[in-house]
Amino acid sequence: MKSPRIVRDLALLLTRVGLGVVLIAHGWQKFDEFGLAGTAASFDKMGIPLPTATAYFATAVELVGGAALVLGLVVPLVGVLVALDMAGAFALVHAGNGVFVTAGGFELVVSIGLAALLLAAFGSGRIGLDPLLFGRRARTTTVKVGAPA
Repeated sequence: MKSPRIVRDLALLLTRVGLGVVLIAHGWQKFDEFGLAGTAASFDKMGIPLPTATAYFATAVELVGGAALVLGLVVPLVGVLVALDMAGAFALVHAGNGVFVTAGGFELVVSIGLAALLLAAFGSGRIGLDPLLFGRRARTTTVKVGAPA
């Protein structure tokens, strides 16, 4: 059963805004509360490679990318960047700590990463800047089974 298109657009909007707010909060915390040098030092203690570059990348993706998601701007690109950011956090920090975030686990980074992948795949929906700036573009390809190559 197909959902009406407006339901899909509203679900994408709510996901974008909710995820964007969470990312902005984490990016702002890295930038303002910890500072980029403090974030890099923390990353270094966790054994994250290239801690200064990684701190800048994570802060920018979370802060600027979060704002872009709220606006519905370049959503597929931001979705991929956020998913990569979370994949790194999972692999380098959280994977060995179990599921729960209270024990340093991976539940938050997996949830954020998978939501970002969905947005990368489905885009902003009709409610956002992407369709206004870039128009409507097909995001899927139709493949006929048994069609000649």
